[in-house]
Amino acid sequence: MNQVSAAPVTEPTVLCEKCKQPISRTALIGSGYVCPLCGKYNRIPARTRIELLTDKGSFCEHNATLVGENPIGFPGYEEKIRTAREKSGEYEGVICGEAEIGGERCCIFVMESAFMMGSMGTAVGDKIALLFEYATAKKLPVIGYTVSGGARMQEGMLSLMQMAKVSGAVKHHSEAGLFYLVCLTDPTTGGVTASFAMLGDMIIAEPGALIGFAGRRVIEQVMGQKLPDEFQSAEFQMKNGFVDAIVPREEQRNFLSRMLRLHTGR
Repeated sequence: MNQVSAAPVTEPTVLCEKCKQPISRTALIGSGYVCPLCGKYNRIPARTRIELLTDKGSFCEHNATLVGENPIGFPGYEEKIRTAREKSGEYEGVICGEAEIGGERCCIFVMESAFMMGSMGTAVGDKIALLFEYATAKKLPVIGYTVSGGARMQEGMLSLMQMAKVSGAVKHHSEAGLFYLVCLTDPTTGGVTASFAMLGDMIIAEPGALIGFAGRRVIEQVMGQKLPDEFQSAEFQMKNGFVDAIVPREEQRNFLSRMLRLHTGR
């Protein structure tokens, strides 16, 4: 007698950013958003990353509802912001707060790729600068995770000014003798790369992450020559001294815990 197997239970799937193959959401979450088929490090929601990195129940968010406006009256910007909030479930392009990692207290910010590709507007700059000021006052180290397309063009020069504002807050934190570790994820580009993403006492990156300032085509046009295939990859940046270590996603929590213990002398 032939046996008839039960119909498989379907569940939501996600397409891998690289191989475009469907992966069950359960499998993707279980692998830390690393594609089990091609190994691509898919972008991970900021809150999910915080859950993976921090001790359970230890995260306390800062300035959760701090949002920007439309400072230069850019046409359609309000609608774009509403769409970004619906898509990401977040008020703005970065989540900031205080937590423990391996029992070590620290401040942490994680940029959200689903919110206008983590672009840097006035609210993003305010939240990160305020976090560094808090960390300086409380004498806490800062862990930062960057993912960004750069400055938010809809806010004009005010967006570019965030580079100086956040960099100043990082400098004061450093002058207080405090530790700042930043992890560059895919992609970290533009004004974020030109400022606080590259100011860490230690700079690590995820495998294969795109890290750079201007785009490949722009640089090739200016230089008039073809760039190597691995140009602006995390591995290329490490080879050329811009990154201290490439740390796989599944090892990052333990790595951060060790670095924080070294900083505190424990």
